Formats: sequence, C-alpha cells, structure tokens
Amino acid sequence: MKSLKVLGLAAGAAMFASQAMAGATLDAVMDRGAVRCGVAGTLAGFSIPDSQGVMQGLDADVCRAVAAAVLGDANAVEFVPLSPQQRFTALQSGEVDMLSRNTTWTLTRDTALGLNFTNVTFYDGQGFMVPTALGVSSAYELNGAAVCVQTGTTTEKNLTDFFRANNMSFDPVVFEGFEESVTAFVSGRCDVYTTDASGLASIRVSNVENPDDYVILPEIISKEPLGPVTRNDDDEWFDVVKWTVFALLQAEEFGIDSSNVDDHLSSDDPGIQRLLGVSLGMGENMKINEKWAYNAIAQVGNYSEIFERHVGKNTPLGFERGVNALWTDGGLMYAPPIR
Repeated sequence: MKSLKVLGLAAGAAMFASQAMAGATLDAVMDRGAVRCGVAGTLAGFSIPDSQGVMQGLDADVCRAVAAAVLGDANAVEFVPLSPQQRFTALQSGEVDMLSRNTTWTLTRDTALGLNFTNVTFYDGQGFMVPTALGVSSAYELNGAAVCVQTGTTTEKNLTDFFRANNMSFDPVVFEGFEESVTAFVSGRCDVYTTDASGLASIRVSNVENPDDYVILPEIISKEPLGPVTRNDDDEWFDVVKWTVFALLQAEEFGIDSSNVDDHLSSDDPGIQRLLGVSLGMGENMKINEKWAYNAIAQVGNYSEIFERHVGKNTPLGFERGVNALWTDGGLMYAPPIR
C-alpha cells in the first residue's frame, strides 16, 4: 500500500508540473536561451559524445535543428542523457523540453503518458545479434537461448511476443542500463542481444573489440518508428518541433541543403519562399522567427544531410535510406504542405 501511495504522489506531482507548464515551453526555451533535449547519449549514430565531448548523431541534430529554428543558434542545446526508465518522467516533469532519443511511437505512449510524438525521424525495427562463433544464421534457431535485453523498452515486449508466437522458449537476462546490458552480452552472459536494428549496428561498431566476431541476424520482428516526443499539454511547442522536422524533409525534397540554401532565397517558387521565410507568415503562425526553417537548414542541414552524416552508407553504421527515403524515392518520409 505504501509503495502505491508513493507512486500516486509521484504521478500527481508530475501531472501538476505538466499542467503548470501548459503552453509555456516556447516561452521557457526563449527565456532560458537553450532547448533542453533528452537523448540516449550512448548510441553511436544517434546521440553519443565525440572525443571533444560534443554530442553527435541524428537524434542530437534534431535537437539542434529545433534550437536553430527557435533561437537562431543550433548550439543552444542542453543535452540531457536519459535511460529508458528516466526518459518519460523527465519529459512529464519538465526536466527536459523534448525527447529526441530513439523512442518508439506506440499507442500507449501516445495516449496514456501525457505525451505526443511529433513525427518519425527514423523508421527502425527490432533484430537480434549473436556471436559469429555460435554458428546461428536465423532468429528461428534461437529456441532456448539466453537473451540480453534492456527493461522498460518496447524491445522487451517484442521479444516475448516473438518467441511466444513461434512456440520457442528463451531465458531473459534483463538490465536497466545500456552499458551493463552490452557488457553482459560481450562477456558471454547471454547468447543473444536484442534491440532495434540501428542499436545493434551501433553496438557492433562502437562497443565490441572486433565487429566481425558478431553477426546481426536477418529477421526484423517489429515496427519501430522513432521520433521526437513532447508533452501533450502544449500544442504550441508540439507544433514547433513537428514542423521543424517537416521543414528538414521538405528542404530535401526541394533540393535545398546547407550549402545552397542562400542561393534559394531568390527563388521564384512560392513553396520555397514560404519555407525559407521570404514570404512571411509561417513563422508568425508558430510565434517564432520567420527564418526558422532557413536557420535549421543552414546550420544543421536537410534530413538527407543529417542521415548521411551520422548513419548513412558512408558511416560505420552503413544504413541505406530504404524506408527512410523520401516518398518521391519510394520511402516513407513525407512533409505536409508548408503553407
């Protein structure tokens, strides 16, 4: 009973804090002069500090794009590394303004946690990685395996569903922390590691001594649309984050990137004029500067630049665009009209 009471008080405090900040996030960000962005901070390609301590990755650059759109400065970001268990409470309580932290968009998270997913920045799916020496070539050969997995994630639930659906058993080896789960896998405490395919690729290139000692199995067992998250009581801030991501996609569709954005300021195309703030009104609708999209594109790049810089085919992760390509190239990435 005591623990339930404590949980109830904690939930009430989080709800009060969330209500108290209703509609105020944009003002708070402008007053503070920085966007507080919750990230993983441990995932190569998405958010991890470089040798200089600067946060790098696709998720980190989404934070920077929002900062550039709102404050005119892509460096005006306070990165807050958060574990899977910490992330939602940190956003609900107002510790961070947004999450950009390889978080899967699900119905429960979108409806029951007081949160809103703004859009998808990376379409992912859950997979399995095993030591090459194990001689396994398919996830359907994993009956009875010990599987390392992080708790508090959709990964854990997908794992159970997959083995149950295929009449196989497994021994879950569960950890709260990312680092301890990977260490356990590498040290041989479990036969298999499971998480999103992007996470497996990241671990293989950055957390093991020899990547060739590990193989990612071909099966993808779930849909994992990853994207930014905001509180659901602040539509103004939700709109800013959502349309900043859409602007990065629309810029790619227009062929506008960080190297040529200035050349497009003189374009006669009304759509480009609206995107870059030459025609006024889009920024005013969101109560931010008319150069919001221009600043994000000029300082961070369009979606393609961000993707290729951190996770693309010429990076250690080596992802093709695939479903993350624009709709015009056969992918799922699509921006509604900016007008």
